[in-house]
Amino acid sequence: MKPFDLNLRHLRAIGHIVAERSLNRAAEVAGLSQPALTQGLSKMERQLGTRLFERQPDGMAATAAGLALAERTERAFALLAGVGRRSGKRGFARPDALMTATQAEAFLHFADAGGFAGAAASSGLSQPAIHRAVRELEQIWATPLAERRGRGMVLTPAGRALARGVRLAAGEIAAGIAEARGDAAEGGRIAVGAMPLSRALLLPHALAIFLPDARGTLIDVVEGSWRELIDPLLDGVIDLMIGALRSDPPPGIDQLPLFTDRLAIFARAGHPLAGQAVDLERLAAQNWVVGPIGTPLRSHWETLFAGRPLPNVPVECGSVMVIRGLLATSDLLTLLSPDQVALEVDAGLLVRIGPELTDTVRMIGITTRTGWRPTAGQARLIALLERASQETRLQENR
Repeated sequence: MKPFDLNLRHLRAIGHIVAERSLNRAAEVAGLSQPALTQGLSKMERQLGTRLFERQPDGMAATAAGLALAERTERAFALLAGVGRRSGKRGFARPDALMTATQAEAFLHFADAGGFAGAAASSGLSQPAIHRAVRELEQIWATPLAERRGRGMVLTPAGRALARGVRLAAGEIAAGIAEARGDAAEGGRIAVGAMPLSRALLLPHALAIFLPDARGTLIDVVEGSWRELIDPLLDGVIDLMIGALRSDPPPGIDQLPLFTDRLAIFARAGHPLAGQAVDLERLAAQNWVVGPIGTPLRSHWETLFAGRPLPNVPVECGSVMVIRGLLATSDLLTLLSPDQVALEVDAGLLVRIGPELTDTVRMIGITTRTGWRPTAGQARLIALLERASQETRLQENR
């Protein structure tokens, strides 16, 4: 079941029923008729395959499923309400309360596809239907949500804010559906943003333990740098990021440290400096392959040679796979985490060069959105990442 298969007005009323313990009073608060709410609740229970409330002499008592769904939907609608408060436009006092599930789903398809034709192809809806939904939302929010650029359409700042709010709300509703059905630990999709260091040992180790009991869960691993992954994280496209933490994270971000990583210099096993005692002067005379300017790894490399001219860098590269290939077939040096080349070191293809580096320490961990509440499956994966951070630690003399 998809989040927007459920009627948003009826979903909103779930919390009112929990609070009021009465269909009549909840209907009044929600602006619905009592028969309409009764029918909507019955339909929702059929869709979910579970009872949300028990009809008792003293009122409506929420079941565990009803409480779980009410809590998640309250979080979902708070996210949408936040978009309405930030819009600052004249119009409806609560535009988020007027949006329908059909409009929300159509707008997300439009935002993801970047146009009406792409949205129609990916959703199965007609272009006129998607166009109508976007225009209706523009009227409700009293502001343009998209504008034409050349031959395509792009979201305005208000459109990007709404897309983020709708996507995050959809994630909460999806979690509520799973928890209400009692299958919170199975099925669904977990999107993980994997920064370079986590891809070699940490994430594969955790996933290998997670998958046998995942019961149909789809793990979507999205590779990228911190800069490439942070907006998808905030937008709700990915659920968590794994990699180097930032000393000054932006607002809306929480960081969970896992372990301290100490960088080292690596080269091919037959490099002229292999097995020798070398100082910074000799290292500065070598050719290097390092990450692009502005990346944390590049900053650590520049700090290593502070006070002297930087070595020659004929290749700037953020891909560890390319760097490993270059090291194996040239006399280039690089600065990387031991985790990232552990297999090559074990196979005798790469070796450490030079002294132990004492000023190249960085914290590795998990980055999430502030206020994010993981599902049972997501929480289990985080626990396994914490476990893997201990089980995959390399020995200091490796």
